[in-house]
Amino acid sequence: MKRPKSKKPDAQAPEAPQARRVALDLLARREHSTSELRRKLRARGVEDTDAEEALQRLSHERLQSDARYAEVYAESRATRGYGPVRIAAELRERGVAPELIARCVEPDGAQWAARARDARCKRFGAVIPRDLKERARQVRFLQYRGFTHEQIHCVLKADAQVADDLRQ
Repeated sequence: MKRPKSKKPDAQAPEAPQARRVALDLLARREHSTSELRRKLRARGVEDTDAEEALQRLSHERLQSDARYAEVYAESRATRGYGPVRIAAELRERGVAPELIARCVEPDGAQWAARARDARCKRFGAVIPRDLKERARQVRFLQYRGFTHEQIHCVLKADAQVADDLRQ
């Protein structure tokens, strides 16, 4: 028979200086957006006013920055093979402002086509899709990864041209 977990009777919510310390502990592990920190502080029982005060102070001291978080997150996800559409959606979910997302994730950049090509080759190898079924499968994979139709078309068209040149 399981015993019920004991609850501490006088557990108090952290106050403003403690809220700052909790936020710093979270930031020591990795960058966080303001909304992520706010949510995590609330989950730890910090009052809203204390959390806002701590977040404003951290932002003023440049210990927390949504712009820095967005840049680090976007680069991290891009190196893992994700495209601009998916990265932008994930940043929106994490509460980053649209203007910061637009600055960090420019879907028109030439590097995205190269990253899409790398993701396709990593998953499917250098083999060019011969039939429509395989081509559709690769297109779906790249769409799921967050690449635009233009980037996908560019990758498949360029790879097909390279394959044709090698055959001749």
